[in-house]
Order: sequence, then structure tokens, then C-alpha cells
Amino acid sequence: MKHSEMPYHRPDVPALLAELDRLTAEARSADSGEALLSAFSAMDKAMENYETMRELAGTRYTIDTRDPFYSGERDYFDAQGPAVKNASISFAKAVLDSPHRQALADRWGSILLSRLEVLAQSAGDRVLELMQKENALGTEYERLYASAQIPFQGSTFTVAQLASCKLSPDRAVRRSAYEAEGQWFDANRDQFDRIYTGLVHNLNQQARILGYNSYVNLSYLRMGRIGYGRTEVESFRRQVAEDVVPLAAEIQRRRFQRLGVSDPKFYDTGLAFLNGNPKPQGSTPELLDKAVRMYHELSPETAEFVDFMAENNLFDLEAKPGKAPGGYMTELRAYKAPFIFSNANGTADDVDTLTHEFGHAFHGYVAMRSQLPGILQEPGAESCEIHSMGMEFLTSPWHHLFFGPDTERYQLAHAEDALLFLPYGCMVDEFQHIVYENENLTPDERNQVWLDLERKYRPWNDFDQLPFYSRGSHWQWKMHLYECPFYYIDYCLAQTVALQFFAAHLSDPAEAWRRYLALVRQSGSKSYAGLVEAAGFTVPFQAGALAPVVKTVADWCLKR
Repeated sequence: MKHSEMPYHRPDVPALLAELDRLTAEARSADSGEALLSAFSAMDKAMENYETMRELAGTRYTIDTRDPFYSGERDYFDAQGPAVKNASISFAKAVLDSPHRQALADRWGSILLSRLEVLAQSAGDRVLELMQKENALGTEYERLYASAQIPFQGSTFTVAQLASCKLSPDRAVRRSAYEAEGQWFDANRDQFDRIYTGLVHNLNQQARILGYNSYVNLSYLRMGRIGYGRTEVESFRRQVAEDVVPLAAEIQRRRFQRLGVSDPKFYDTGLAFLNGNPKPQGSTPELLDKAVRMYHELSPETAEFVDFMAENNLFDLEAKPGKAPGGYMTELRAYKAPFIFSNANGTADDVDTLTHEFGHAFHGYVAMRSQLPGILQEPGAESCEIHSMGMEFLTSPWHHLFFGPDTERYQLAHAEDALLFLPYGCMVDEFQHIVYENENLTPDERNQVWLDLERKYRPWNDFDQLPFYSRGSHWQWKMHLYECPFYYIDYCLAQTVALQFFAAHLSDPAEAWRRYLALVRQSGSKSYAGLVEAAGFTVPFQAGALAPVVKTVADWCLKR
């Protein structure tokens, strides 16, 4: 069924909560493993129906945040969602307290109980009102961001649409585009600061009520991280600072040389080549047709998947006024249908979406047809991002469909960007650790933290006295910090595995794809470390683990 034809009705949340309470009581009184399994399956089905309506409303809202009906539905789920989550947590606790809990582990593996344990510690009725306010603040940020109408060179742009101007081969145009973007953010500075201050205080208050020192500790639970914590992430960031930043600095220096700039500035960093970055050839519908061909040729599994996506029009790809920022994939579980959202703007990012978000969607398509319950259909975010980032590299034999004679330049820029991303992603993560553990920092003090981290992770940046950037406010451009705190390190952890897929693809493309497909099929049946090791790759937490792979990729880049 096409996305536009899927019927939407607002879930009856009071009735759902009553059903979840009944199933929780059933789980508590279960006198056998079979009885507990029956309650668990009924719970999974009830949540599937609710989540499908929530995501259907959410996708339609983000397509046009000005739509009054779906804007109202977004507010409804912001208000009602925390109660549903807390009811699911009560059910998880009932399962964990059951003497028959091993029946679930026997059916689906011990990882299921680990996931329930993490869920059980992540929220509760005592923070219900705070969770509702948290949702409202995130939506307020998204609406503010989506409202951007930035005047530039006689036209008006959203933030996403302005991206192509920020990559102009004309240096003066690049600088002016960044300046125009910064002026819009500065004009809304008080709102961005107020929303973020509210989020930090809100999430820290939730954490303290639940017995944690700060939201930092709670965030690891809400992100569903199993088998690692702050110590391992700190080790990873340390490796990036010591082993990746010097290589990234050399790659960035080489880029500046290619541009012929002797006084490089921040607005030069996104441009990889003097005559401009490679651009995809064709309109968005034409690129989509090429993606269908690519996935048909890649494997029988991806051919079946992409036909399903195309036949049911399960995407909305082009940037337009009123559309929410960013890109995502979500799942409409009742229809076993992934949905892809993005903001195509005529840059190479459009092709990245056709590989990145389609990688997520391919996994979702496979997982929703498995026998796994919903909680195991997705692994942790750091593992889900392997599906997307890995797909970006494994589709390289088809990049010529999109870039023609510019293919080699695109592949070089893409590999360089993958390495340059790791310092940025770690900077975002460390920034959040500092801010949430020092929640009374003023907006100016927060900005200074960002500037200090810029010197640590991206020492090549000179902001040329552009106000928004030089005062350290550019972090507000990254919506993850507002809408899904502490997510960003997951991209970095996944990128290290994607780079290992890249290296494997260079030596044996068929074997690299076999390993990728095997990883996708495991969905959430293993932890991040378990999935990485099962694919035959290195888990990047131990000192020295990251250096070999980043050197392999950096050497490949520097030889071109």
C-alpha cells in the first residue's frame, strides 16, 4: 500500500494503556513459560499498532510541519507517548520479575532480557510530565528550524536548500551563504538558547528523580547501549583525538591545497575540489530510477526490497518550504514498510541518502519479515548506523550511474568526509557530556566549550569573525543535540565498522557483501560488539584498535 493511501486514525491511548495494564498483570501471574510468551506476543502486537499510527502521523507531519491536522497529531503523541512508554516499562519489569523469564531467552536469546533490563531503568511514572515537556521542547525546536526562510542573492531558502550555496566554487558566495545562515540563527538566538537550556535542565531533572547523577548516565540506558559505557566511549574519543585528528588534518590540508587557498577558512572546509564538489546528474526522480537499477544489480534481496519501496512510494525526498530538517528512515510495522524522508538539494548528499537511508530501510525491510519481536528487530543505534554507512561504501560499483565522469572525485571526497566526520562526531559527543554535567553553564559558556573542542578536534578551522560561528554557536545547527541527545557518537562507532567494510570491499567485494548481508539478517539478536565481531571486524574500544583502519583509508585517500 502506498504511503499516501495508508489509513490513519488516532490511537485510543486510554484503551491501549488499559490493555497494557492487563497484559502486565497477565505477565506477573504467568504460571508457565508459554503463558509469559503469550503475554509478551500480545504486548508486541499492541505496540505495533500504536507505533504504526504514531510513525504514520509523524512522517506526514515532517513532510509539512505547517499542516494543522498532523501538527496537532504530533502534539498529541508528544503528550501521550511518555505514558505509553512507561506502561511498556511496567510490562518489562513484570517480565523480568517472572520466574519464567528464561522462556523468552530460550526463544530469542539472552539479549532480549538485556534489552528489557535497559528499558526498565530508563523512565517511569515519576518523570511523566517532564518527558511530555521534553517532547514539546524538541518539537518546538524542529518547528523553529523548519520555519527558516533565509534571503540570499534574491531568493529565499530553507536551511537545507542553502546547503548547495555553501558549497559554491565561488569563495565569496560560500562565505556569504554561511553568513546568511548564521544571521538567521542569530536572529533566533534567544529561542535556540532557551529551548536548549530547558532541555538540559529537564533531562537532568529526570535523571535525578530516577536516581542518576546527571542525564549522562541515563542517556546510555535510553540509547539502549549494551555491553559498554562511558569508559569505552571515552577510550574511543581519545583514540580519535590521538590517531584520527592528525590524519584528518593532513587530508584537510590536501583539500586546501587543491582549492589553492593560502588562508583557509571554515567556509572552505566543505569544498573538496577547486571547480566544485561532484554533483549528481539528474533530477530527484531520475536519481531514484538509478537507485532502483543499482539495487536490482546489487543482489536479489535488494532488488525485491527496492521494488517494494518504489511500488508503494515509500519516500519523500525533495527539500521544500515547511518541511522538517534532516533525513531519516522509520518503520510502519503493521505494513512491514520502511519510509524514507530527506531534503534533496542538488548536492552529493542526495546520493548519500539513496545509499545511507536506503541501507537503514533495507535492514528494516528484512527485520520486519523476520520472526523477531519488535524490540529485537532493531539493534542499538550504533549498530543500525552500520547498515546505512556500510551501504554507502558497498554500493561504490554503481556510483558511476549518479556521477558519470565525476565518479572518482566523488569516491575520494566521500572517503575523505568519512574520516573528517569522526573528529566532528566525537566533538558533538564530548560537548554534550560537558554541558549535561555542568547544567548551569550560561549560553556564552556553552559556546566557549564548543570553541575549545573545535581546537581539540578540528584545529584547522578559522571562523573568519563570522558572528554565529566565531562565538561558538554552530552546534545549534545540529538538530541531534536537541531532538536525540547523545545519539551522535553512534554514527562514529558505526563509521569505524563501515570503514572496515570499505577496506574489505577493496580486496573482495563479493565477500564484503556476504558479510554485510549476514550482519543485516541478525538485526538486534546481538550487542554492538557481538555484531561487529560476528562480521569479522574489530570493536574500536581498546587502545590502538582504531589506528589500523583509519590509516588504511587515509593512505587510500592520500594516494589519489
